[in-house]
Amino acid sequence: MRIGILECGAPPEALRARFGGYGSMVQRLLGPSRDTAVFDVPGGALSTERPGCDAFVLTGSAAGVYDDLPWIPELIGFLRQVRGRAKLVGICFGHQAMAEAFGGAVIKSPKGWGIGLQRYDVQHRARWMDGAAPVHVPASHQDQVVACPRCARVTAANAFTPYAGLDYGDAISFQFHPEFEAEFAAALIDARRDRFGALAGPAIASFGQPDDRARVGQWIHRFLDAPSAPAAGSHGDGPEST
Repeated sequence: MRIGILECGAPPEALRARFGGYGSMVQRLLGPSRDTAVFDVPGGALSTERPGCDAFVLTGSAAGVYDDLPWIPELIGFLRQVRGRAKLVGICFGHQAMAEAFGGAVIKSPKGWGIGLQRYDVQHRARWMDGAAPVHVPASHQDQVVACPRCARVTAANAFTPYAGLDYGDAISFQFHPEFEAEFAAALIDARRDRFGALAGPAIASFGQPDDRARVGQWIHRFLDAPSAPAAGSHGDGPEST
């Protein structure tokens, strides 16, 4: 299986030099046995070529799906085109882009920032998941999915982020960051203290606790390796908006 990593953004340059880009973080999460290639989406990769891969993983980004940037509608169109032909995995911005592409809605949430190690409860146990125990995974977002696509089930949620994980049958996505190692997640918050204010200190301290990054990574592996599932239908998992 060839996996195309659609790199939708980059960390601050100083952190990129230390930890690599979001594409390389996803590569480390997937492990060296996976055949991967990274595509620079803001740099025009989808306008110059149509990657032929069996699956795609969409990374995080500082951009919002509602931003007036030429590569965003291009990405949305690409997702609609390849869905059903390739498996899709979305992370943070990728989670939001998939929701926007497949009938949901995303906004800059008035709740503010969700940062630090966050707990998410399993709402619907998909076949690629290993159990119903909650997961604790790094998060860094203000934008949120606020209307769940009717073709998706909610797999993970908490009070702050009710649509934190979605399962479309032939695609999955997460608002949180299983690819963020604790050291990088803490350094990213520290580099952006001016926007986080009093949230920064407790969020950085939270990374002293154990996390479930590896467990979520195994979810992704099982999804990628499982026989292709049909697209999910309308499930009515609670209200469509918050």
